Amino acid sequence: MAITSKILGLITARGGSKRLPGKNIREFLGRPLLAWTIDTAKKSGVLDRLILSTDDLAIADIGRRYSAEIPFMRPPELATDTASSFSVVQYTVDRLKKDEGYVAPWIILFEPTSPGRQPFHIREVADVMKAGTCDTILGVSEMPGHYNPFKAFGMSPENTLARWHDAKPVKEVLGVLRNQDMPKSYFLNSSIYAFKTANLYEKDPNLWGRNVYGYVMDYKYSMDIDTTEEWKIAEMKMRAVLSESEEGVLV
Repeated sequence: MAITSKILGLITARGGSKRLPGKNIREFLGRPLLAWTIDTAKKSGVLDRLILSTDDLAIADIGRRYSAEIPFMRPPELATDTASSFSVVQYTVDRLKKDEGYVAPWIILFEPTSPGRQPFHIREVADVMKAGTCDTILGVSEMPGHYNPFKAFGMSPENTLARWHDAKPVKEVLGVLRNQDMPKSYFLNSSIYAFKTANLYEKDPNLWGRNVYGYVMDYKYSMDIDTTEEWKIAEMKMRAVLSESEEGVLV
């Protein structure tokens, strides 16, 4: 069953980061980090609206400067370290319905700390939405070979190593399994979370629904910034992405 044309874009950006204070509006390659996500979402051309959920006035000012909507501020109780994404999304959806009578059948959730996504990614996710075959679409990237879980080890209290998933000893594993022989594995890259609004109001309410589809993105677009080191790596990766992109703009 196909959906209507309405897709709500929702950016979540609270203040009060402890590891990287002010990270959402800190300058990233010449403009606030938040601006990259707003710009990319706008350029996709598939969103009915793009709303910024924040509790922070400085973040709100940057959001408005780059043309995100902020119809209301996020309440303090939904801006703590323990507040869930589900609660923030549900609050936003309920407020929009109550205040404006606005409901979109699909939501794409964006985190500013993952700026690598490009407009074509969002368009492709929208195409999957329109096929109507899943409840949720999550951006994923293939796990690099050296991080593949088949190469992961567990350690006993005595510091003895054994392969994590089947407890095989090191001598039976090391040097035997090549990267190209391992099953592919994927990780959530935090770039795109798309889901049916109806998921929020199921008998067992959640963001993800029953049928979750993975949208595979090249590893070069995968950026999830939470530390100074990750920030530096993301800037390096972003420069490379922008040098190849026809849609990215380096300001």
